[in-house]
Amino acid sequence: MIDYLEKNEEIQPFYNNFPDITGFHNQIEEKQKSFRLQSRLVLVDALKNQYKDFTISEKTSENIEILKQHNTFTITTGHQLNLFTGPLYFLYKILSTINLCEELSGKFPEQNFVPIYWMATEDHDFEEINYFNFDGKKVLWNREDGGAVGRFSTKGLEDVFEVFSNHLGNSKNAEFIKKLFSEGYLKHNNLADATRYIANELFSEFGLVIVDGDDANLKQLFTPVVKDELENQTSFNEVLKTITELEKNYKIQVNPREINLFYLGDDFRERIIFEDGTYKVNNTEITFTKAEILKEVDENPKAFSPNVIMRPLYQEVILPNLCYLGGGGEMAYWLELKDYFKVVEIPFPILLLRNSVQVVSEKQVHKLHKLNISLEELFLNQYDLLSKKVTENSDIQVNFDVKIQFLQKQFLELKEVAKQTDVSFVNAVNAQERKQIKGLENLQKRLLKAEKKRQKDLVDRITQLQNEILPNQSLEERQRNFSEYYLEYGSSFIKALKGALKPLQLEFTVLEL
Repeated sequence: MIDYLEKNEEIQPFYNNFPDITGFHNQIEEKQKSFRLQSRLVLVDALKNQYKDFTISEKTSENIEILKQHNTFTITTGHQLNLFTGPLYFLYKILSTINLCEELSGKFPEQNFVPIYWMATEDHDFEEINYFNFDGKKVLWNREDGGAVGRFSTKGLEDVFEVFSNHLGNSKNAEFIKKLFSEGYLKHNNLADATRYIANELFSEFGLVIVDGDDANLKQLFTPVVKDELENQTSFNEVLKTITELEKNYKIQVNPREINLFYLGDDFRERIIFEDGTYKVNNTEITFTKAEILKEVDENPKAFSPNVIMRPLYQEVILPNLCYLGGGGEMAYWLELKDYFKVVEIPFPILLLRNSVQVVSEKQVHKLHKLNISLEELFLNQYDLLSKKVTENSDIQVNFDVKIQFLQKQFLELKEVAKQTDVSFVNAVNAQERKQIKGLENLQKRLLKAEKKRQKDLVDRITQLQNEILPNQSLEERQRNFSEYYLEYGSSFIKALKGALKPLQLEFTVLEL
């Protein structure tokens, strides 16, 4: 990701336009030439159908309608159907997508830009989404796994709601959170509809449009690609070539299968495998001849579900999309796909690394200043942070690094003498150098340990503060749920985030509340 953000020449062959204003200008031209009116009409009809039982804002309604126009484009982010939105960065992705649309509207006034949240309704990794963290505890939904998560019944979430609501209290903000959860999960029959309700309640005022790809009409647009995949394994052949080049410098995020499609039933999602001239659905008795499976694609397109390699292409086929906004892991697998997109003649979108955010309260900022800890130092490994601050605060000033360098210099002279003797003396000098440096390092550790003990109050205060800001010694955006901040700040939390996020600046944001 650092190489990508710095436009390093090693990574340049694997993306198309860069996320800057010039890149968006080029991307608009490219997408406008390739995206058909018929696809726009199918998309709008599908969205209206998906939203038919939901109350939506005027801005979201307008955004759906203008998708028919040739000068309307989308900016898309995607996310799993995590219970109650899951980790904080769910909000960061969506708000960055909304902000980017607003920024592009200012730069390109003749075009329209619609923010899209693509729900990962066809995922089947239930264990990744069946919980969220609140106040350091895991709120967990237990149920049997199987099939696409978007189709999962919300039955059993009454018990989760009861446990969760007991921790919230009765404040105005607590009542909003309770209502959001109960209206979402207890009044909708499946996880896709529940997630749509929650995301719509949080973001519809900004015009967010939510897409469920598990839709027969949308998949009908994708059938030529599905047939090509079944007959020619194009994705496997093209992505394999790309990762052969990519892995010369980088770790590969995902490896393609020979067929990158699942077959989707009511309670299963299994790989399609081609063996001995027959198409088989893994872990089932379902088989097809070539003619039968191509007929099934035409008659039952909803049964064919793209995996992680083909899902990005499906998205770009059905949306007039310019840019995909996601995390580092997502960007890594998108970077494997450019040549595949080229072969199937679909424009490869701009890839934008999402904003990362660390929220700190005014009180925490005051404590950091009092402890003389900068924002940069806050993110140090805890051992290193404590060592640094204890040393700075110590009356005993011994610079062991200087002493070690002095020792190494002395041994350099001895090594020159040793070279004039035999190899056993050279080895003895080297061994003695290692021993004495090791001795100094041990003394340094013992002094540090003694100072930490003597400065216990400082150590405890720093440890407590860093643990409070960075739960489990990691970024809070992967640990906490938005409800913790909403409980304290209400809707002003979302407004503050929206005001702080600048997607094209490619910066880590620290938000003081």
